[in-house]
Amino acid sequence: MNFAKLHALGNDFLVTEDDASIKEVELSETARRLCDRHTGPGADGLIIYKIIAPTENRATFRIFNADGSEAEISGNGLRCAAAYLFYHQQVPGTVVNFETVAGKRICELIGQKKNLLEIKIEMGEPKFSSRDIPFDDGQEHSSIVDYPLSINRKVYYITCVSVGNPHCDIFVERFLPARIEWHQVGQEVENHPFFPHRTNVEFIRVINRQEIEVLFWERGVGETLSSGSGSCAAAVASILKGLTDRRVKVWTSMGSVIVEWEKDKVFQTGPAELIFEGRSLV
Repeated sequence: MNFAKLHALGNDFLVTEDDASIKEVELSETARRLCDRHTGPGADGLIIYKIIAPTENRATFRIFNADGSEAEISGNGLRCAAAYLFYHQQVPGTVVNFETVAGKRICELIGQKKNLLEIKIEMGEPKFSSRDIPFDDGQEHSSIVDYPLSINRKVYYITCVSVGNPHCDIFVERFLPARIEWHQVGQEVENHPFFPHRTNVEFIRVINRQEIEVLFWERGVGETLSSGSGSCAAAVASILKGLTDRRVKVWTSMGSVIVEWEKDKVFQTGPAELIFEGRSLV
């Protein structure tokens, strides 16, 4: 299987074309094998695309986490897939329209320096109801803002957002001092029974009205150096709580992305870099 490895601020993916060489029932196990960092090329996720209408710049997009579970969408994954298609000129022009489990997403090429590309993506309309996230504590909620979630006798005030996939945001004045501590919290929140499909988790520190800093715990992966959908969710949660303006620079462990909430849609602009290409024998 031919593949390329790309990363978006350290959140890395293997990108391959759907050529029917992998059977549907084998996709999850293939993702687990390839994403293993010791016995495979290693990545946070496997992206499978297929160009379905070249003249209309349309392609399908599927993403599997490192644990083999299929996710609805990934902001960084979309940027990486788009960067790969633009780099190899597999679509004409500077726009590609991806069809994902979460709906259609438009990606636009903003700039390119060799194998480093700047991509702007439309992440759709954020959703806030408990049904849309989904979040199930036995009640219906039109929104979940500063909800007191109890875990092991501690209470975390969470704000939840769906940007095509579920996110749980926890605001902190300072980041937890030990990685093992926030990893444990992330894992417990991810698998909390109130989240029937599990959830991604963001720990957010507001710097000012234009900037936030975020740590990411991704569903089915664990800690990642950045997250596209997580950055969007963190920014939207910050705006929703009145802590920032509607254009936010989101600082991750390896750099920043810009998130803009314009009317009903969220947009994100950031880098994606092609690292290498190869052929897997596993």
